[in-house]
Amino acid sequence: MFRVFIDTNVLVYSVDERDPVKRQRARECMQQAEAAHAGVISTQILQEFFVVITRKVMLAPLAARSLVDDLPPFDVVVVDVALVRQAMEACIRNQLSLWDALIVVSARRARCNVIWTEDLSHGQIVDSVRIENPFLEAAGTGLGLVREVGTPYRVSGTHRQLRCADQRRRSKPNVAAP
Repeated sequence: MFRVFIDTNVLVYSVDERDPVKRQRARECMQQAEAAHAGVISTQILQEFFVVITRKVMLAPLAARSLVDDLPPFDVVVVDVALVRQAMEACIRNQLSLWDALIVVSARRARCNVIWTEDLSHGQIVDSVRIENPFLEAAGTGLGLVREVGTPYRVSGTHRQLRCADQRRRSKPNVAAP
């Protein structure tokens, strides 16, 4: 099953009128994730979304709360102490900020294949989750749910299984036999 973790910046661009191109792209991504029942966010994302749209987009807190309430019915990962501890380990292991590591471990907890964000390196695989920037011109072939605006992206189960198997092979340490 394909699942995508949606970072705060995608949500923010979906309501920010200052960049109409990114706004349209973010809305398309969110609509497609909703239609496929594949979207996942976390309590961290909800908090960040509220803060950013009240401080940077300059919405009134009541209007911002209304936008939070109107978000699509994505699955929500609750950030708890265990997840924060996992994020600290991922932060050290992958040299990420704690906030980015928390997104990665939240995506892993929700069994997401992909994280949509512009904050990490497009194409990078972090702890078995692929990072994809939906706002890159060249990102059209790697979005998981969309190839070009309005064109569904189809991933065969076999392709997905082979890619996962290939990732497992690369992650095994080389150990010489005694």
